[in-house]
Amino acid sequence: MTPMEEYIEKDGKRLRLGYTTGSCAAAAAKAAAFMLLTGWKKERIRLRTPKGIELDLVVHAIAMGETSVSCAVEKDGGDDPDVTKGALIFATVSRTDSPGIFIDGGAGVGRVTKKGLDQPVGAAAINSVPRRMIRENLEEVCQMTDYRGGLSVVISVPEGERLAKKTFNPRLGIEGGISILGTTGIVEPMSEQALVDTIRVELRQRRAIGAEYVLLAPGNYGAEYIRSSIGFDPKNAVLISNFIGESLDICRELGFKGALLVGHIGKLVKIAGGMMNTHSKYGDCRMEILAAHACASGLYADKTAQLLQCVACDDAIALLDEARIRQPVLARLTSRIAFMLNYRTSGEMETGAIVFSQKYGLLSETENARTLLRQITEE
Repeated sequence: MTPMEEYIEKDGKRLRLGYTTGSCAAAAAKAAAFMLLTGWKKERIRLRTPKGIELDLVVHAIAMGETSVSCAVEKDGGDDPDVTKGALIFATVSRTDSPGIFIDGGAGVGRVTKKGLDQPVGAAAINSVPRRMIRENLEEVCQMTDYRGGLSVVISVPEGERLAKKTFNPRLGIEGGISILGTTGIVEPMSEQALVDTIRVELRQRRAIGAEYVLLAPGNYGAEYIRSSIGFDPKNAVLISNFIGESLDICRELGFKGALLVGHIGKLVKIAGGMMNTHSKYGDCRMEILAAHACASGLYADKTAQLLQCVACDDAIALLDEARIRQPVLARLTSRIAFMLNYRTSGEMETGAIVFSQKYGLLSETENARTLLRQITEE
């Protein structure tokens, strides 16, 4: 594999770009079609991505036959920690009697089993943009070689079924392999947009099966609390990482009637301060927010100063217990969380929250939390 030599600067680091499984599939299909229609071996192939970056890729595992050609392109995720990095994405191209280009998935490419995804139920999990890339590149080869017949393209990934277990596919209802993905054809390292896109897929899937209310959890702590304390299968919740605001925006856009956020106080306290992305790189105002509400609830200045020195939220809760003002502080905090959630959605959908701690369990909840939870569990 020849590494891609395009870079971006992110958080002061120079990170190498990569290319998507969709680009690999399109490049392999283009190379296979060229070899099939010309009879000439093609060991490198050029591909222009939707982002406008042109790739020059090595073609592997060439198998040329009279009626079909198979070859592969190796996935390069750049500096992104992608589980598909290094996987060979194969394309087998054959002539067909019927005109047109027919695209399907073979071994190691997943099949869609649930509604709400990019492709319909039963289709190979080859998303729309990669399908378009494959089609356009094969049309280019057909035009160049003056071929007027049809072509069948089967994309396969020998390691796909194993790799898929490390992806979101089993959760999304994509079975038997990985998805062939990519909207720009290029992988940007540690792309936040890729994570938001995954959240969008899950939320869209919930709406497609008729859900009007949804349970949101920022991470693994929330998922475990949902399982152990609420008795709800966390597979039916949507994990949204730090992307609180973006997730609520998507919920509103998709027409959900309500969303209940279940999260650790270490994350949800930030919402009370208006932080809708709770990642620490955007700031850590946990103690400042708690101190403000504690002071407004009557905590003396010396104790407030101690609270500001706390490292963990559990330590701050212990201090509030000593001062016997935990309940009023958390009531104020939760009221503010409710306000900020409602503000983000412009009041167009019902929002609520359940706040917990691993040490103390349930800490507080918005007034509508139990009603929202009942609506979610009854759907």
